[in-house]
Amino acid sequence: MRGAIIALGNFDGFHKGHQVVAQTAIDWAKAEGRPAIIATFDPHPVRHFQPDTPPFRLTSLDQRERLFTAAGADAMLVFEFGAELAGTTAEDFVAKLLVERFGAAGIVTGEDFTFGKGRAGNVEVMKQLGAPLGLSTRAVGPVSDGAEVISSSRIRDALKAGDCETATELLTRPFAIEGVVIHGDKNGRKLGYPTANVDIDHYLRPQYGIYAVKANLPDGRVVNGAANLGIRPTFDPPKELLEPYLFDFAEDLYGQTIEVELHHFLRGEAKFDDLDGLMVQMAKDCDKARALLT
Repeated sequence: MRGAIIALGNFDGFHKGHQVVAQTAIDWAKAEGRPAIIATFDPHPVRHFQPDTPPFRLTSLDQRERLFTAAGADAMLVFEFGAELAGTTAEDFVAKLLVERFGAAGIVTGEDFTFGKGRAGNVEVMKQLGAPLGLSTRAVGPVSDGAEVISSSRIRDALKAGDCETATELLTRPFAIEGVVIHGDKNGRKLGYPTANVDIDHYLRPQYGIYAVKANLPDGRVVNGAANLGIRPTFDPPKELLEPYLFDFAEDLYGQTIEVELHHFLRGEAKFDDLDGLMVQMAKDCDKARALLT
């Protein structure tokens, strides 16, 4: 993999803007017969500098690996972001890591990318430090959807507002939470709506409520459903979960990893006085989800 062209950034979400950076690196690599690598940082640098920040991730490392592969990368490079990397100077990041350790021939990044201790490095610094070492650098400007610049912040804001459609447009795919199916309190089963519960973990918390979803199963099948995302206010104690009920599906998924895509926000969470009222509403939610997903 030495001599590669590396797309460098956080790439959380791998939205349209990130995809342009990656494609620029992949095209450059192909033109010169070199490997194409997409690099990312994990944990996210914000998690290191501001550990109390609420969860904000749009993609797990496994999801990014699949997305980078689908984009055409030959490999994913993961920089473990901790005290050591945070204390690495811009000069050492370029000379000792990019050039000496990884043998990079070229770097592609966004114009606003910063790196090195105290964020001392930027695109111009990368060019100045890299040129004498045989490292070429190309920068990609902001990508707009016509209204404003596409960014992870815009996507997070859309999801927090329950606007799945905008998030899907900017990501080029639905926002999806991946996790292992765990045992819950079996409330859904008692009501006739057994759910495949998934821990939300480090993901951004979208608006709590009911969603029309699609679940990607380990064997490649995609199953439609409706999901509660939130704390289930009708039941005590409150427990934050993603609980998809999959339509026309009765198989055991415990212990398996599934990916649940949020396609449409149906309504906010509500506390019901009795289970009969909840069941009536759940039937309406499922009907609406089925209609939207057909």
